[in-house]
Amino acid sequence: MTLLIAGLVLWTLVHYFKRLAPDQRVALGAPGKGLVALGVVAGLILMIIGYRAADFIPVWQPPAFMVHVNNTLMLLAFWVYGSSAAKGAKAWPAYKIRHPQLTGFKIWTAAHLLVNGDLASILLFGGLLAWAVGQVILINRAEPDWTAPEPAGTATYVRLAVISLVLFALVAGIHIWLGVWPFPV
Repeated sequence: MTLLIAGLVLWTLVHYFKRLAPDQRVALGAPGKGLVALGVVAGLILMIIGYRAADFIPVWQPPAFMVHVNNTLMLLAFWVYGSSAAKGAKAWPAYKIRHPQLTGFKIWTAAHLLVNGDLASILLFGGLLAWAVGQVILINRAEPDWTAPEPAGTATYVRLAVISLVLFALVAGIHIWLGVWPFPV
């Protein structure tokens, strides 16, 4: 669990650095971007290794129907995250909410908390959820003004639907490859 927690702490500190110490971040200049990227990747690697190595310590037993809820939320997470990807006009909900990518990320973490009742999963997904909530607060504090973009046309929605379904299938395939069956048994 130590590596998992260290990865979460590193991930959080590196992401918060720009907001909590803006003058120090600016002083690092362009090389600072590389250091931040290195910190993000190192935190991610530590979280993955720590999670995979953690002992399974059950905390609660998720009900079987949560698999359906998780999969539905995962489709929604891909949609919400991707809704801001188009240049110019945005798909719903990106033209309504300020942080669609962080919102999609929060949906992803919450979905995984619903189907994983072990301690390592609660630490990982709960910690990432807490990071995303904090990130939204810090961004809103640093940049309080926001102008909503224009709504996108039908073509953007069709592309987003296809991309969301393809990503869902790809991620399900990766879960299966890793030995985790993501569908109801």
